[in-house]
This record gives sequence, C-alpha cells and structure tokens, in this order.
Amino acid sequence: MTARPEDYRAARERARVHAMDWLASVPTRPVGPRLDADALVAGFAAPLPDQPTDPAQVVDELAALAEPGLMAMPSGRFFGWVIGGTLPAALAADWLVSAWDQYAGMRFATPATAAAEEAAGGWILDLLGLPAGADVGFTTGATMANFTGLAAGPDHVLGRAGWDVAVNGLAGSPRVKVFVGEERHAVIDQALRYLGLGAPIVVPADDQGRMRPDALAAALTGVTGPVIVCLQAGNLHSGAFDPVGELAALARQHGAWVHVDGAFGLWAAASPRYREQLAGLDTADSWATDAHKTLNVPYDCGMAIVARPADLRTTFGVHTSYLVADERGPGDPHEKVPELSRRARGVPVWAALRSLGRSGTVALVERLADQAGAIADGLGRIPGAEVLNDVVFTQVCVSFGDDESTRRVTEALLAEGVTWMSGSRWHDRDVLRVSVSNWSTDAEDVARSVEAVERARAAVSLPTEKRMPKREY
Repeated sequence: MTARPEDYRAARERARVHAMDWLASVPTRPVGPRLDADALVAGFAAPLPDQPTDPAQVVDELAALAEPGLMAMPSGRFFGWVIGGTLPAALAADWLVSAWDQYAGMRFATPATAAAEEAAGGWILDLLGLPAGADVGFTTGATMANFTGLAAGPDHVLGRAGWDVAVNGLAGSPRVKVFVGEERHAVIDQALRYLGLGAPIVVPADDQGRMRPDALAAALTGVTGPVIVCLQAGNLHSGAFDPVGELAALARQHGAWVHVDGAFGLWAAASPRYREQLAGLDTADSWATDAHKTLNVPYDCGMAIVARPADLRTTFGVHTSYLVADERGPGDPHEKVPELSRRARGVPVWAALRSLGRSGTVALVERLADQAGAIADGLGRIPGAEVLNDVVFTQVCVSFGDDESTRRVTEALLAEGVTWMSGSRWHDRDVLRVSVSNWSTDAEDVARSVEAVERARAAVSLPTEKRMPKREY
C-alpha cells in the first residue's frame, strides 16, 4: 500500500483535533479513568480486519476507544507517582520528532537531532553544576538512566583492580560491593540485578530517608576491593537529599565509584535555594534523572550523566563496519546509552529548556516546591491529619491516624476524582503521598485538592477527632 500525502494530512488533522480536545478536557474532567483495562480490552481486541482501513478512521477509532481509559495525568491536580506534565514547547517538539522519524544513534546520519541533544546536554550540565566535560545520554527513563550510570561503574572499579570486564566478563572477577541507602528507590536494586551485581549492602538512613555519613563510614571500615556507593537526591517519600558531598568524600577514601539517583530531585541543583543541600554533587562519577518528572517533557526521557566519557563509551560503545563512527567529535549518541536504535528523545528537552531559559527553569523547580509546601500546610489543618515528613522539596506524606483510616480516606479521595494522590507506605505506616511535579499546578489546583481531601476525610469516621499540631513549612 502506497502512502499518499493526503492520507498523512487527513490522519494528522484528526489526531490534532483529538489531541486538542483531550488537552481542553483536562482541567475539568475527573482525574482518574472511567474504565479499567479489562473493560477496554474487548474494544481494542476486535478481530483484525482483512483489508486496510483509512488512516483517519483509525485515528478516530483509537481516540474513541481510549478516551474512557485515560487518566488526566497532565492535570494540575494530579499528584501521583512523581509524574510530571508536558510543557507546550516540549509537546510540540515531540510531535516533530515523530514526524521527522530520525534514527538518533549516529551524528553522521542525523546531525540535526544529534546537535540538539548535545546542546541540551550542555545546558543541563551548566544548570545543575555538573562537570562540563561529562557525557549525557538520553534513556527511556530514570530506571535505565540509573542502569547506565551503574553499568559504567564496574568497568571502572574492576579495571583499576586489573580486571578487564569487556574481555573476561564478571564471572570470576573480584566482587564489586555496592552500598546503598536504606531508603533508596527500588529501581536501584532492579538495575543491580540487571547488571549481575547481586544484592547491595544497605546503609542506615535518618528519619527523613537520608543516608547517614557515620553509618557509611562504619560500613566501609575494613572494606577492600572494588566499591560502588549509590546516593540519592530526592527521597521518594520525604523529598530529602542525601548529604552528597560528605558521603562522596567518604566513598573516595575507598576508591569508590559514586552514583547519584536524582530521578526528580537532581533538578533541585538548578536552584540557588537548594545548592547548599546538594553541595558536592559535582564530585560524583555518575548521575541519573528523568526529564519527564521535574522538567516536564513527554515520555520517555531519562538522562544518564557520566563524568568521564571514556567510562561510559567503554561500556556501551558499538563498533562495526556499517556504522559511521564519530572519531574526533563528542561521540555518537548510541555510545552513551544501552540502545543502538532510539528516537530523538533529547529534542523535547532542548525545546523545554529553550522555552524556559535559565530563570524559567529555576522558577519551575521552586514553584513545584512552593506548591508542595502549600499543600502540606492545607492538609496539616485538616482534623485528624498528620504530615509525617519535613517538606523540603516536592513530596508530602500524610497519615489520618491508623492505617485503615488512611486507606479509607485515600479510597474516598480517588473515588471522587477531583484530585489524584497515591497511597504508599513509609516507616511502617500507610500514607497518602503527594508528589508535586506538574508545571501547571497553581493556587486554585492546590485549594481544590486540599478541599477534596477535606471532603474525603469528612466522609470517613476516624477513631479520634483529635486535631494534630500544626507544622510550619
């Protein structure tokens, strides 16, 4: 079947109409989906037609089938799972990326997308105060960004021990000991499993989830051989930052590779408000973040940053006769990530940063944190509610007494649909967790969301009506 220009135009126009209708509905629609996957699958899984279907009709069918199963994640009242929205320039750039349909792995083949990604990477290093010569690779998300940074570590530390991983593999090598915080994100353990490094050594954390320097010093005492220390910028529940500089200095005494998981919190380094808390961030070896979170670009867009390009390219470089290698420049994009084939996911990052500028990026980060503080203040005034964390960035955890009461308030809140806040468990207590990640969240969204929690709380009979002491943020 030959594609005709008019087919593209018709399908594009139908997609544009449906996309704009969806975006227009987000501010007023219930946040949660109306139907679950089991209810939707029958429509999607109708028998495959024998003959081709008009592309515009396919787009119409897709939009109609999907609509009741869509969650309003772009809403300013969506606070679940640390999921950001999408800035207008980033969304439009992502549409262009799909239309251009470029293979984004080689500078020679697609110089335009490679140049945009290199520029975006340079801006990121500058904004976050990271080493200017570091490599930036664009991955699917924070999981693979962490995988990428951690994968470069064993090659480096084992190489210093005289073991060539590329030639010999890991079997029979000295064991690489990986130290992690007690409250690291589960994707760190996942990445270590992918890499065949086994279970990590857990270092105790304080009451906000920050790795304790005294505990790391004790854990490293007497340790010999290759070491990786994994730190965290932005705890999933409290938002707190590990004291990166102090911990990295301890790790350096043992020749460790230092990796920082900053899925959403790494962006705090762009703001003067948070630089003291992240002092020493630039002394690590690798960093991971997700631009779909705090920066608000479309899925999928993680970033793996490695201080010394040779460490990254030794691990992920592919050299074969049919690829035209960038021998003298900044390296090919495929040398910096696990994928040989990928879309130009860094282009929306360029568009987001170009539209925000330096001051706009700082304002975005600080506005998200300010809205989290406002939500915490509002929730803290609700009878029976207790904000459990020090609200230092974009995360808020609330309890309504016992676990059963907290679960019932959460269920009532989600059933109403005005806002979405995900349930979780922290310090052996069920919590209502709020993650402020959307650029569009404003004072009205905050007020409506707090009022929704108040209604959910009023609908649930709690064991005590005692008012919790107010906390200041």
